[in-house]
Amino acid sequence: MPTMVSDSTRLVKVVGEQPPLRRKLVGRAGPWQLVRQVAETNLARLYTARPADASESQPVAYMVKMLRKEWWRDTAAIEMFRREVMVGSKVSHPHVVPILSANVRQPPFYATMPLLEGTTLRQRLDTGWKPTLSEVLWVVRQMAEGLAGLNDSVRMVHGDIKPENVMLSSTGHVTLIDLGFARGEGDDHGNLAKGVMGSFTYIAPEVVTSAYSASIASDQYSLGVVMYELLSGRPPFTSQDPAELIALHRGGKAPCIRSVCPELPKPVASIVHTLLGKDPLRRGMSYRELIERLVRLEIDTFVIPKSA
Repeated sequence: MPTMVSDSTRLVKVVGEQPPLRRKLVGRAGPWQLVRQVAETNLARLYTARPADASESQPVAYMVKMLRKEWWRDTAAIEMFRREVMVGSKVSHPHVVPILSANVRQPPFYATMPLLEGTTLRQRLDTGWKPTLSEVLWVVRQMAEGLAGLNDSVRMVHGDIKPENVMLSSTGHVTLIDLGFARGEGDDHGNLAKGVMGSFTYIAPEVVTSAYSASIASDQYSLGVVMYELLSGRPPFTSQDPAELIALHRGGKAPCIRSVCPELPKPVASIVHTLLGKDPLRRGMSYRELIERLVRLEIDTFVIPKSA
């Protein structure tokens, strides 16, 4: 069986959720002044930043992601980082994080992007947030639009759709982040294709079976898992055992979403279970079709808040 790369090991330490750092971390990355480390994964560290020639009074509006030194000689980690930079620099879409500048030729490897306002969808859910149906449809529709933008711009799939890779602003704007697993449909070139990539809880069955099966449909399966979790409060399949999770994705039947959410409209449940289909040929639909269906449901379920 191919090696599984699970992002469950890529734990993020975010200022405000973890004890604050003992001191501000000030340094340089090319033309960028690093202001403070704000997050960390097993592959990279993230810093708020401003142009190196800017004064300290200038607002911090950028984020620099730096590959950790221990990965500077790892070809797979470097390829993943370069892939993220390549995709992010070519895609211009309101729901996909852009890469503004980068150095991927030699250490230190870094990429600069806008400093996004808000928190990840995972952080929001961990606070106990229970979105309304209209909020779920709004978030999922924006995610679908971002995935469509990736496909239209560079013919790529995201490859790692999950709540940790979705930024949600205070106004509800969605931005897809972490493009390191992005690749073309059926891409079988390079180190990234040698193992199955993604997160166990959200990975599509065909990606578990073959590392070369990434497609629009596999991103849509992961989108379906996220949608199920937003509606019900938990993913359709849960287990601490990676092998069991793989088996469930490959052959387990997801509990009917209406058994968990009895008041959920049938058309919404239909989308969820279509996205969660085991066969990618039966699951897949064009993003245009998916977005149109979600927009219609948004309109049908929109509730005007009662005046105070």
